[in-house]
Parts: sequence; C-alpha cells; structure tokens
Amino acid sequence: MMMRMRSMAQRIGEVLSFLVLALLCKANSAMPSWWANLPHDNASYCLSWRLAVETNNVRAWRTVPIKCLGYIETYMIGGQYFRDLDFIMDQILSYANEIIPSADGMDAWILDVDDTCISNVIFYSGKRYGCDPFDPAGFKAWATTGGCPAIPAALRLFKRLVDGGFKVILLTGRDDETLSEATIDNLHKEGFIGYERLILR
Repeated sequence: MMMRMRSMAQRIGEVLSFLVLALLCKANSAMPSWWANLPHDNASYCLSWRLAVETNNVRAWRTVPIKCLGYIETYMIGGQYFRDLDFIMDQILSYANEIIPSADGMDAWILDVDDTCISNVIFYSGKRYGCDPFDPAGFKAWATTGGCPAIPAALRLFKRLVDGGFKVILLTGRDDETLSEATIDNLHKEGFIGYERLILR
C-alpha cells in the first residue's frame, strides 16, 4: 500500500511538472522573440524608471528606488550626464544662433539656477542621489556654502546668450531672504555674470 502511494505521488508530481512546463512553453511562445533578448535587470528597470520620471509619468515619487542607486550614481558621475547636457545645450545653441535679438531689448531667456546653471551633484551624492528623502535644511546648508560648480554646457549657453544681446533672467526656488547673497556670489564665482535679473522665492 505504501509503495503504491509513493508511486501515485511520484506520478502526480510528474504530471504537475509536465503541466507547469507546458504552461511556460505556451507563455514563452506568446511573447515576441525580441522580448527574450532584452535585459531584465536593475539597469533596464532603472532606465525605464528614469525615462518615466523625466517625462512626468511617475506621479508623486519622493525618492529614487534603492535598487537604482548604482545606476543613478553611474549616470551622474560616469560621464553620461555631462554628455546628455552637452547634447541638449548644443541643440539649444543651434536654435539660439538662428535668432537675432530685436533692438527693443525685449528678447529674453529664462534659465533655472539649480541643476541647470550650477550643479548640486556633490550635495546629492551625500544623499545617495535621491534614494534618501529630500532634506531641506541640509540643502539650505549646502547652498549657503556657495560650493555649487557651474555646469560647463550651461555656462557656455549663458555666455552665448549674454554676448548675443539677450536678456538672461535666472530663476530659482531658493529662499530670497536667506540664500540670496550666497547664490549671487556662487553664480558670479562660477562665471554667470551679466544676467538681467535673479529671481528667488
């Protein structure tokens, strides 16, 4: 009797294994052939997540997923971030070079300060590139130091606009009362001189 039950259990196990394999084969054949060749790892997920955030399709996200820390760090300090900035600024410069400012002095460009003109990557590296929640007090302390380096491609664009006769207005969410002087000093130290106006919150 015991032998018969073992044999039956073994047979049921074989049948279940066969069914699982059949289902997997069916599911696999339903997928396009190119799907099997795609990477299904953290980098692939993080690239999709980054694209969704950049296109404003991820709502109310507060932090970068922890599994994307390595991906974001590599992107920010591995060279791709600066290559992307160079490419984008070259496109903007190409457009700007086609515009001749009018004599009325009304042609203006508005540029954001933080992470457009000057970089906060040093600050965010200490916050695990966004994997930690935003720290307003820590950011304020960082901004007060005036240690934000210029983003080279943005400085190139800024100088071209100013030299080309455009009024350049800089805009930031930094607090006017507590960060105005540090922000102005930081911008000037990094070469952002000749803008029309700096607007702080």
